[in-house]
Amino acid sequence: MATTDVRDKPSPGAPPGPQPARRRFDLRDRPQLWLVPTVFVVVVLAWEYGTQLLDVDEYVLPRPSQIAEALQRQLTDDQFWGHFWVTTQESLLGFAIGVGAAVLLGTFISQIRVVEATLMPYIVAFQTVPKVALAPLFVLWFGFGLTSKVVMAAVISFFPMLVNVIEGLRAADADRIQMLTVFGASRSQIFRMVRLPSALPFIFAGLDIGIVFAILGAVVGEFIGAKEGLGYLLLQTNYNFDIAGMFAVLVVLSLMGLVAHFVIRLLQRRLAFWAEDTKVIGA
Repeated sequence: MATTDVRDKPSPGAPPGPQPARRRFDLRDRPQLWLVPTVFVVVVLAWEYGTQLLDVDEYVLPRPSQIAEALQRQLTDDQFWGHFWVTTQESLLGFAIGVGAAVLLGTFISQIRVVEATLMPYIVAFQTVPKVALAPLFVLWFGFGLTSKVVMAAVISFFPMLVNVIEGLRAADADRIQMLTVFGASRSQIFRMVRLPSALPFIFAGLDIGIVFAILGAVVGEFIGAKEGLGYLLLQTNYNFDIAGMFAVLVVLSLMGLVAHFVIRLLQRRLAFWAEDTKVIGA
């Protein structure tokens, strides 16, 4: 008859065995949680009291308190939100067009060597042209309205996205592609199962850079010729010597870029969580 060892089984009334200790939250594991606000507070205080001690004119460098007052004044003005919406619309439309064109063209170039050899010299040549220099031409061709700013945002966000798409699709594991080819997988199946997942971290890096460039392109277009938008508002505050108001608009533009960056990073953690540490172009 088989026997069982009762020593290995806890008795019904015995207390449960030792549980693994939960790891306590330690700020030393994530020092940025206290370093970032600390640096911000130190810089703001040094700026606030340093300009007072050195008697710096507010027309040269306004104090943070003056910038906060100007920002509060703008946020309560309906006209400011109209300018904000115009720049946001220009940036998002230009970003969507630039990203869409870059994904299509980058996929096409990366899959066909003849197309790459034919088009890449022209793409590189056009990329070397300073995009800011194209803004007057876009205003001349497309007018002072929304279209010229959308085109500017699309062009300036197109190239970082294109380069990352091409390099990402090329970075696919050759051994996995060869294995799928041996098993009879089609090119579309290889693209869907190997090339696209390998390219996602690169694509998100291009998106991260492209959205910031799109905002920059929209503002630059508004500098050249516009009747509304945050770039137009910057010029107006400059003409009126409202330096604190200029800084307030710059704070809003910075926050727009930060929010867009964190949205892209959040999407990357959800859709490309396996490659957080992948080194990509422009990252």
